[in-house]
Amino acid sequence: MELGGLVQKAGLVELADDDRATLYGALLELAAKAREDRDRLMLWKRRGKRAFDAEAEGRDAP
Repeated sequence: MELGGLVQKAGLVELADDDRATLYGALLELAAKAREDRDRLMLWKRRGKRAFDAEAEGRDAP
């Protein structure tokens, strides 16, 4: 899956009204937060895995 598809799948394109500057700024903020707190990456990984698993099972993402 391409990274742009993940941004779309997460609802960020719609939320940011398809504004690329807003999306890029949000991604920069995420990167900065991850650099400050490496545990945050593990949290995001678990959350993403649960969402993928729920989708594969035909359920709504948690």
